[in-house]
Amino acid sequence: MTSYTTPIETKVNNPRLRLLNKIKANEYPLMTFVAIPSVRQAQIVALTGLDGIILDCEHGHIGDDSMHNSVAAIAALDVSPIIRIRGPSHDIIKRALDTGAHGILVPQINTAEEAAQIVASSKFPPHGVRGQGSAFPAIAHGLTTPQYMKTANETILTMIQIETRAGVENVEAIAAVPGVDVIFIGPNDLAQALLGYVPARGDEPEFVAAIDKIEAAARKHGKWFARMVNDGTAAKEARKKYDTVAITGDTKAIQNWYISEFEIARSGGAKTP
Repeated sequence: MTSYTTPIETKVNNPRLRLLNKIKANEYPLMTFVAIPSVRQAQIVALTGLDGIILDCEHGHIGDDSMHNSVAAIAALDVSPIIRIRGPSHDIIKRALDTGAHGILVPQINTAEEAAQIVASSKFPPHGVRGQGSAFPAIAHGLTTPQYMKTANETILTMIQIETRAGVENVEAIAAVPGVDVIFIGPNDLAQALLGYVPARGDEPEFVAAIDKIEAAARKHGKWFARMVNDGTAAKEARKKYDTVAITGDTKAIQNWYISEFEIARSGGAKTP
């Protein structure tokens, strides 16, 4: 147990925090990734009935302005904006949280020391080292700044990605870090690290053993367990094992829909003269 209250333990009931509220209620919230820098894109995706949108500032085309604008747009539609930051640096975490994000997702974490530094950067003193100076984050939480300062440490989700061999080896210690709320599998990078190719078929013994080890560590230390999946069918199956999932992302969704529809349109063959 921590010496302070975390999102896993919090009694704060803020209706704006859709992802946190649903995962605490064991309602299997659904998310997706957004990589395209557009307020309109963020709004369109937020209106699909999902619970959280992960703005991909690691692999996506999202810079500082788009990050701020998209968080505001998503939160205004009562969906939780989460930011996948590009790395664990203190300044990057500070910038992401100052948008008003309801949480951060941090990629390629390999050690408990890295995880502890992320937690410290995510929380205001006395539980961390996050600085305060922005009027923006409270808005996305539907709060005044004093209210936000009182509740942020116990409502902002800190999500850690395990997607490297070192991360798997050290996952027990990573999951034990106080203030880590979600252990999130990055299946493609994990497959590349362990198998040397992507995507994994899903039945490779080393890959399955790694996922089982990650889940065991998360459950042992009372952390939520999550991953990315490719489609709704996979998400439905994953409900047996995971507390929340992210179903693919905007770029793949757009491409896949167009490819499928154009294939159907062309399937009748050449037009008869």
